[in-house]
Amino acid sequence: MAVLTTSELHAALALRDLTDPAQGPHALQLIVDSIRTALNGAWPYTETWTRRDHPVVPLADNYDNLGYAADAVTRDARYTRYASDGEVLRSHTSAMIPPALRELARSDSTDVLMICAGICYRRDSVDWQHTGTPHQLDLWRISRDVPLGEPELEAMIERLVTTVLPGQTYRTVPAVHPYTTHGRQIDVLLDDQWIEVGECGVAAPAVLRRAGLDERWTGLAMGPGLDRLMMLRKGIRDIRLLRSTDPRVAGQMLDLLPYKAVSAMPAVRRDLSVVVGADTDLSPELLGDRVRAALGEAADAAESVEVLSETSYEQLPEAARARLQIAPGQRNVLVRLVLRPVDHTLTDAEANQLRDQVYEELHEGPVVELIG
Repeated sequence: MAVLTTSELHAALALRDLTDPAQGPHALQLIVDSIRTALNGAWPYTETWTRRDHPVVPLADNYDNLGYAADAVTRDARYTRYASDGEVLRSHTSAMIPPALRELARSDSTDVLMICAGICYRRDSVDWQHTGTPHQLDLWRISRDVPLGEPELEAMIERLVTTVLPGQTYRTVPAVHPYTTHGRQIDVLLDDQWIEVGECGVAAPAVLRRAGLDERWTGLAMGPGLDRLMMLRKGIRDIRLLRSTDPRVAGQMLDLLPYKAVSAMPAVRRDLSVVVGADTDLSPELLGDRVRAALGEAADAAESVEVLSETSYEQLPEAARARLQIAPGQRNVLVRLVLRPVDHTLTDAEANQLRDQVYEELHEGPVVELIG
């Protein structure tokens, strides 16, 4: 199992949590506040519990106590950032729910809305709507007095979407989660594309029982992505803008008014021809994570990264095999890297340096071949 180094862990924990008022104001906090107000209005007799736990959590609360199978692929170090053998940087704010449920089982409360917001840590692709450190919100209503099921879930979904994205078209589609039954995915229509904004369902009885809540308890579980909600609300098409330090941008991240685009920096495209092994995983999530790691502090300069083509040793012409010195079982992969910092224009030298860092991270062949 790969465990984060001390410096990697410190760097992750040093990143500002935009949902935390103690770390400064941000419009993501206004999204959370608006949802809290809406649900409090819909459920006036339900207690509200707000949690903000440390992002390093027990492995059991991130997975086991939410019903994840012992062999679930998401547990793999390719997707989860392990702080130690038994601790991880939470991959979702749902990791705050098991301790909240255990606290509820020890209390006298009988009807509670749990609100858990914060930064999460994932391996993810590099594009306009994905980041390795998204902000999430978990909303769980757990009750011993009021039976909660699909009708109540439908009402909760409608209240969430109409509060944050008034007038926008949405749909729900079936989805499977280990911590819910009757699971749904919530999508919002953007132009002609459906954008996922969250997942939800009826709280799985096994998760409630594991926390000490008997069969009298039922619940609703919802996990919207705060970054997506804010981007759709303000009309932002680049998730990196949420953290921009450009005053023209940062000043607009303090309210929920429509975003007014500022002059965009020019994009710089670099195509990389790399040789990798037959078993090297270049899925969008892992490719994105490796690119971010290679760029280090300049990771936000990457606007997108994608695999354009893959050619096996057998498919390559003999001349190409000789030029690349590729071995049987390896493959030649063409990767497109688009660089566009949100706050300054890259020089050719800077772009080439970043390209070289990514190339060094990905390339497993003996011959260096940089194609632009």
